[in-house]
Order: sequence, then C-alpha cells, then structure tokens
Amino acid sequence: QVELVESGGGSVQAGGSLRLSCRASGYTFSIYSMGWFRQAPGKEREEVARIDTDAGTTIYGDSVKGRFTISQDNAKTTVYLQMNSLKPEDSGMYYCSARDGANYDYWGRGTQVTVSS
Repeated sequence: QVELVESGGGSVQAGGSLRLSCRASGYTFSIYSMGWFRQAPGKEREEVARIDTDAGTTIYGDSVKGRFTISQDNAKTTVYLQMNSLKPEDSGMYYCSARDGANYDYWGRGTQVTVSS
C-alpha cells in the first residue's frame, strides 16, 4: 500500500507561482512513476505532468509546457510541481498520483489551487 499526501496549494494572482509537494509513504519501492493531475469544476481530470522515478524522464500536458516543472527528491519519495506564470484556467484541485509495478494507481486527496485574474 502507498499513501500520498499533497501540500502547497493556495490562492495566487495571475502571473504568480506556487510549488506543490507530494510525499509518498508505505511500499514506495514498488512505484515507478509519479505525476500530477488536476480537475476543475465541471471538467474532466487531466494529466498535468508525470515523472519516471527511475529514469527521471518527464512529460507535460500541452497547456502547462514551459510553465510547470515536475521534479523529485533524491529518495524518489517526494515529487514537486513548480508552477510559474499561473493563469486563472490553472485553477482546480490538484491530485498526486503514483503507479506501481502492477500498473495500479494510487491517489492523494488533493490540494486546491486558485488563480485569480
């Protein structure tokens, strides 16, 4: 079992920055990929960024490329999402996700990001 806890959400004006953190605990040795998703009211959940925890390779959603950066700590149990040049459309609940070797996805409870214009 893996537990994910997000932190770092909040309210910011457009153009500002926030840094989200997600700490994994439990059977973290089984994880090979971690990522961030977001969901705004009335919209589907979309993938924002993902990192291969072994290779360190990253992928980003088109809407955040060049503005967001995903990274991990040396222990590979905490991932960060640095969000710059935030826009009102970036607002939503941000969820951390981790995938294990059986391709099972774990989810955190989410952290709210609100960007005002």
